[in-house]
Amino acid sequence: MKRVTGIGGIFFHAKDPVALRAWYQRHLGIDVQTWGGAAFTWTDDAGQPTGGSTIWSINAADGAPFAPGKASFMVNYRVDDLDALLAVLRDEGCQVLDKADDSDYGKFGWVIDPEGNKVELWQPPAGQ
Repeated sequence: MKRVTGIGGIFFHAKDPVALRAWYQRHLGIDVQTWGGAAFTWTDDAGQPTGGSTIWSINAADGAPFAPGKASFMVNYRVDDLDALLAVLRDEGCQVLDKADDSDYGKFGWVIDPEGNKVELWQPPAGQ
């Protein structure tokens, strides 16, 4: 079974998310959108879109989406079969969170790594 197939997103907290987004936009040219992040479209060697993207987002430090993790960041990893991977991780003794989400954006599950970081696993909707 394939486990992680790519990075779906990188999310981090900031004391002043508006100022930090502006810094990244001005100095690194990241096309920050009104929702607080950017979507980097995946392309092939010829520059043609391949049907996926990596999300980059800065959020306010007072939010709690990374709990129970303590880090100021969370990486979202793309997977092919979320349910199967979560079952394998549980069997391997990993700390898999009971909560899972199924939405228009796909299926999401979480595991805590040995350092206490919350890791997000994402199975995109069919066709993405």
